[in-house]
Amino acid sequence: MIISKTRYSVLINFVMFFLAVSFLIRTIFLGWVWQKAGVTFLAILTVYAKGFVFDSMVALFFSLGYSLYLLLLPQKWNNSLVNRFFTYACFYIVVLIVMFSFFAEFAFWDEFESRFNFIAVDYLIYTFEVINNINQSYPLPLLISSMILLTSLVFFIFYKKKIFKQSFQSDTPYKKRLLITTSLLIITLACYFTISNSWADSGKNRYQNELAKAGIFSFFAAFKNNELNYYDFYAKEEESEAFAIAQKYLLDPSTRFVNGKQSLRRAITDTVMAVHPNVILVTIESFSADFMEHFGNNQHLTPVLDSLANNSVLFTNMFATGTRTVRGMEALSLCVPPTPGNSIVRRKDNAHLYTVGSIFRKAGYSTTFFYGGDGYFDNMNNFFGNNGFDITDNGERLLPNEQLTTTRITIPEQAIHFKNAWGICDEDLYDAVIRNADAQFGHQQPFFDFVMTTSNHRPFTYPAGKIDIPSGSGREGAVKYTDYAIGEFLKKIQSKPWFNNTVIIFVADHCASSAGKNEINVSKYHIPCLIYNLKNNSSKIISQQCSQIDLFPTLLGLLHWQYETVWYGQDVLKPTYQPRAWVATYQKLGYLQHDSLAVLSPQQQIGVFKWEKQTDDLQSIRVDSPLVKKAIATYQTAYYLYKTGAMKE
Repeated sequence: MIISKTRYSVLINFVMFFLAVSFLIRTIFLGWVWQKAGVTFLAILTVYAKGFVFDSMVALFFSLGYSLYLLLLPQKWNNSLVNRFFTYACFYIVVLIVMFSFFAEFAFWDEFESRFNFIAVDYLIYTFEVINNINQSYPLPLLISSMILLTSLVFFIFYKKKIFKQSFQSDTPYKKRLLITTSLLIITLACYFTISNSWADSGKNRYQNELAKAGIFSFFAAFKNNELNYYDFYAKEEESEAFAIAQKYLLDPSTRFVNGKQSLRRAITDTVMAVHPNVILVTIESFSADFMEHFGNNQHLTPVLDSLANNSVLFTNMFATGTRTVRGMEALSLCVPPTPGNSIVRRKDNAHLYTVGSIFRKAGYSTTFFYGGDGYFDNMNNFFGNNGFDITDNGERLLPNEQLTTTRITIPEQAIHFKNAWGICDEDLYDAVIRNADAQFGHQQPFFDFVMTTSNHRPFTYPAGKIDIPSGSGREGAVKYTDYAIGEFLKKIQSKPWFNNTVIIFVADHCASSAGKNEINVSKYHIPCLIYNLKNNSSKIISQQCSQIDLFPTLLGLLHWQYETVWYGQDVLKPTYQPRAWVATYQKLGYLQHDSLAVLSPQQQIGVFKWEKQTDDLQSIRVDSPLVKKAIATYQTAYYLYKTGAMKE
């Protein structure tokens, strides 16, 4: 059936154009990661075969509406001015959208080495930060002009090749149009109901999986699956058995469960008199352990932190739970494993939870969340504000219907010396922390601060003249400035009357990159963490494998506090502690124990791997039942406790 010279000429040639450009982009991405992707010839064939299917589906989705229009358009109107204008306008707009989506894919791949995922969906909500970030990272006016120019060029080629004319001057009988449109509709619906984005994830090599996908298709798949119900998608144990396993690993001589079998609420006791210093938690944006000399870096990017590490409680084997800031916040504030889909920070019904702040407030502390950007982003203010934290940030926006139950202070413009798309520079943020500490000390009020920095984020810009790497030149400069700002912060506070009674914690929210050839690259979760200025424990190395969620249970153990909690985190210094960590993406849920990794995936899939630390490779091994049971028990019960409200105070 020849349809290229019918009124469907524009449609068919658009599909061919889309497939050709998609093929080119996939090839560029393959070349981009060729050295580290490790894909075989057979894998490349698979990538292009699956990619062709996904690209065809996207092209069909784009074309379906126009196909229905061509079916219903009467022949007498086919060469009319109205149809010409409508076809020209729709074609130009659709091609422009496609061009922008392809550019967005390049920007997203540059940042995450991935096709669009739920992060891209989130970014659509926070257009202010994202557009400004793109504008400061790339020459946006030039890019927009280029997109318009390329779209105009495509339009001109279609016009000169008389493709539009073929459509307008054709006389395609209704029965033939009905056959063509119906065939396209059936194929499109068949693809929609039979092919999912997970089809691309069947390989063990993450790069291979991502290359096979189509960005637009992946975006809508992520939009549809932004939150996953654990019970619908993942392997399960009987509820009572899952809680029995979770309770068993949390039990130690100083722990007493207080709420029955399907609960983790327990009392933590201590026989030594507690101490109550102020605590400032500095959560550093995108800060991998391998930026520091202590972990093998030889670029001398972090002289301040490396010096502090020699005089602090240093965790050398800590792992982030996820790959996004909201995951780090979730882990550090709630001390729970990640649940599939969105972080709890971004979900509904996340108020009045049993957070770290809850324990500090019960001990008489004030609690404040500091953020260098606008806390509207990623629902931060809503989460922290409705969990008892006062807010200090650099923004005015509220989420729809947001009503914070605590105080919100916007950092004044006169106190800001540098600002980019993501917020004020770290030095200005630390100054806000100092002002608040001075005020709290003046009122004889102990304080706990949760500080979230932004300078180590693209576009990697910071005040000029501070370090020997020019602003905006790349990640290394941002890391070095982040370290420099920490040094300036400590210089300013060492003369403060509250300093000697203040513990300062430096920990990363997640690593700088999670990209690699495995779905979970364990080394990409390794983060630095150090507790500075802790009396009687000024220098200690904690080498036990542990998680972000263990930070505060360990700190409170060092302070000898007694408290009640529903946390999964543990004091890693207790003799009964069994090393483990949680490492997850929004779909893949990993449980790491020494060098064994259990991974829970949708469709109740379970994989067990041996982690080769030197190469960061994962070798599939025989299923380890105890390891898998622990993985299922912790992830399943964490989801249960959140969904049933049992994480609330």
